[in-house]
Amino acid sequence: MPNKLLTKARELPDEPGCYIMKDTRGHEIYVGKARSLRRRVASYFQAKDRLGKEQALVENIADFEYVVTDSEVEAVLLESRLIKDLRPRYNFLLRNNEQYPYLEVTLGEDFPRALVTREHRPGKSRHFGPFPSAADLRAVLSRLGRVFKFRTCNLRLRADDPKARFRRPCLNYHIGRCTAPCAGLVSRREYRRQIAGLLLFFGGRKRALVKSLDREMQAAAKALRYEEAAELRDALAALERIHDAPALDQELAPAVPIIDPTKGLESLRRALGLERAPRRIEGVDIANLQGGEMVGAVVTFLDALPFKDGYRRYRIKTVAGQDDFASMAEVVRRRYTRLRREKGELPDLVLVDGGRGQVRAAAQALAKARVRVPALMGLAKEEEIPLLAGRSEPVRLSRRSAGLKLLMFVRDEAHRFAQHYHHILRRKALFQ
Repeated sequence: MPNKLLTKARELPDEPGCYIMKDTRGHEIYVGKARSLRRRVASYFQAKDRLGKEQALVENIADFEYVVTDSEVEAVLLESRLIKDLRPRYNFLLRNNEQYPYLEVTLGEDFPRALVTREHRPGKSRHFGPFPSAADLRAVLSRLGRVFKFRTCNLRLRADDPKARFRRPCLNYHIGRCTAPCAGLVSRREYRRQIAGLLLFFGGRKRALVKSLDREMQAAAKALRYEEAAELRDALAALERIHDAPALDQELAPAVPIIDPTKGLESLRRALGLERAPRRIEGVDIANLQGGEMVGAVVTFLDALPFKDGYRRYRIKTVAGQDDFASMAEVVRRRYTRLRREKGELPDLVLVDGGRGQVRAAAQALAKARVRVPALMGLAKEEEIPLLAGRSEPVRLSRRSAGLKLLMFVRDEAHRFAQHYHHILRRKALFQ
């Protein structure tokens, strides 16, 4: 087997990307990134002395898959997404239980910072990740600093600080990686526009970012603000040079919203008329891109936080063509028939991505599976109007309520997970 795998590895492209190692059962056991897929994957099947855990990994590899990326930066971000979704066994064993790093953007400050952290600290920050390597995340931030020019220092800055004009900017300002809010060289409004671009990028919205920068550049040139137009032109060129955006825009994790879990769950309990707060929530979504293969996904939240061991993926088997309702019914039926059969823990709330049609299909599937849950809801994108099975009127939750924010977080995570699985299958098809 090692010789066969080595031969297969030597046929890989000499390009950056991610590889997924599998065992004899076809289970993903390790995800890694590489500057050269050919050299990195081949190294696993060449004789060398290894540590115990690394040797155990190699002995359990029966096959592998790979995804080519445009750059090493894209490989870093895709590796993060794959590890989060697949949770391969050896990625965690080889890290000695060290926590994965996140990107934190401190939006509660007048001049937000971009930091690498290993915990979700309280406050008005937004978090992205996790990432497999703090060093890789810092390298990505270093390259993005040339585009978005955000600060990484620990200074406590205020927009109304009269002493700012007496400070001297640090080296990052002089090498073009920061606009020096510490020295009062950029306004709070302008600086937060820079941060908005960074958030768009890590939110998987590079196309929207590029369009926005291009519009601003055209407007600045038309208004004869040539220096500003030149800076925007350079930012656009930098984005194109480093190929930083993932090829799969949906694969970046959504930002972790600022939610008090207790308030969010209590808000839902009251709005739904439940006897107790819905501690276990499961979100269901269907993905169908450009008329291709239909897939479904289920995500699990415990106490308002993602529980990765409860994530499941489904290839639609019984539905011909594009039928979102029938596909939703199949996923719900399969998920909860198995839970009932295995005497697993049922959710307090099932949330489907969609409106009345999806809720009705899910309700019928639960009935066929002979499963009863305290609440079944639907939440369609854009309208953000919660619909409860068995109730004609929408659930009353204000746009600012912690309960609605929690529902949106579950719905968006289910959508992302389903889209990601669809992209994996589409890429597999390209390689076959």
